[in-house]
Amino acid sequence: MDKEAIKALLVSLQGGQTTVDEALNKLKHLPYEDLEFAKIDHHRHLRGGIAEVIYGEGKTAGDAIEIARRIYKMSGRVLITRASQEIYDGLEIDGARYYAASRIIEAGQGRTQLGRIVAVSAGTADIPVCEEASVTASFLGSKVEKLYDVGVAGLHRLLNNMGIFEGANVVIVAAGMEGALPSVVGALIDKPVIAVPTSVGYGVNLNGLTPMFAMLNSCVPGIAVMNIDNGFGAGCLAHKINTLAERG
Repeated sequence: MDKEAIKALLVSLQGGQTTVDEALNKLKHLPYEDLEFAKIDHHRHLRGGIAEVIYGEGKTAGDAIEIARRIYKMSGRVLITRASQEIYDGLEIDGARYYAASRIIEAGQGRTQLGRIVAVSAGTADIPVCEEASVTASFLGSKVEKLYDVGVAGLHRLLNNMGIFEGANVVIVAAGMEGALPSVVGALIDKPVIAVPTSVGYGVNLNGLTPMFAMLNSCVPGIAVMNIDNGFGAGCLAHKINTLAERG
């Protein structure tokens, strides 16, 4: 449950629309619900501003589905990353949506899209990681615009689209191969850049290590580097920066 949901519950209790027992039933699993195979952290949104998200890879479909249903029952929203079609098919939550490119499942009422994040991919092969970042940030409540396939092999494609960065609070850049694009973008704009190295590339790309090292060694100030292929982490960080900028 997030702060607004708990406030609404307390107002309902105060006004007599909800009984004490009903309120207790909704709150009894705070701060977490023990399923033995998982301890669901329903309290996380209150502490960190982002509710618990399910990492689908490595879990059985049955376990992921059960966790998702419990989270959805408590909060009315759920996000599953690295999810399979099998998890989506078994979820049976009205309105759930599967984003095949990013392997994300989301369900629940939409939120007002605040501020502005721009998500950039160097190549078409980097789009799945960029989409993971975009869907995550959008689910959390940020407005996201996308600019795809503008890598340094054809730099004019980026330069012809520089107007997209106007008014953005933060920019996400996903790149594989040699990982040069975040440095180029960071050198051309006055926004914080979140660089995401991807495992896209031949031989000495080393499954993303080469672009990650390049991004970490960038001489351009104002660039933060995520782990390899971690679009989810980039989306969360971008949303927090975007939210702070809008509050300020």
